[in-house]
Amino acid sequence: MAQAVEEWYKQMPVITRSYLTAAVVTSVGCSLEIISPYHLYLNPKLVVQHYEVWRLITNFFYFRKMDLDFLFHMFFLTRYCKLLEENSFRGRTADFFYMLVFGATLLTGIVLIGGMIPYVSENFAAILFLSNSLTFMMVYVWSKHNPYIHMSFLGLFTFTAAYLPWVLLGFSFLMGTSTWVDILGMIAGHAYYYLQDVYPRMTGRYPLKTPSFIKSLFPDETVVVAQQANARFAPPPPPAPPAQELHQD
Repeated sequence: MAQAVEEWYKQMPVITRSYLTAAVVTSVGCSLEIISPYHLYLNPKLVVQHYEVWRLITNFFYFRKMDLDFLFHMFFLTRYCKLLEENSFRGRTADFFYMLVFGATLLTGIVLIGGMIPYVSENFAAILFLSNSLTFMMVYVWSKHNPYIHMSFLGLFTFTAAYLPWVLLGFSFLMGTSTWVDILGMIAGHAYYYLQDVYPRMTGRYPLKTPSFIKSLFPDETVVVAQQANARFAPPPPPAPPAQELHQD
């Protein structure tokens, strides 16, 4: 059993494996009180006034206490992050990493700006961790890339993947949990999908082109054909003689 889990973990693509590891280590550390969530959550005042810039990153790693909801989000993180990295972004690890950077930046900006808008500032101020929103963004982008895949929700009804974000949003509403984090993930996911897939088809411009310094960190996968060092290659066969015409006496 342990060996099977180890093999499953090693076979994950690099971004999925790294994000899952950071999320589990952070959540376990908080559960064991090794680290405190109060040192991880998004707090604009502490970031600006006390230079606690790590909060801009750590708030994407903590998925609250380790319970059934935590396992649920780990499943979605592993599944859809892996599906995107292995399929839509296969051989383009840098582009996938840049998608996560774009989503995290946009989500952070929305929360910071929303916290200054009257009547809705309290709702945004209550959002301390954006990990669920970033996961929901990946679900949204995957659904846009695979809209015709048939899915089933708890065996109750079937639908196509294009409606998956809306089904999950409705489930959160029925469970009485806050839907703000899901809505933010949908906004970030749609913004990325539009700028990366829709807008370039209309204009031929690519506003989300991955910077070269990120590409240098994650070189694209290449197919390498190995050859034996001492292998000898026979010269190509001589060309066949021209066909002779048959003359009938």
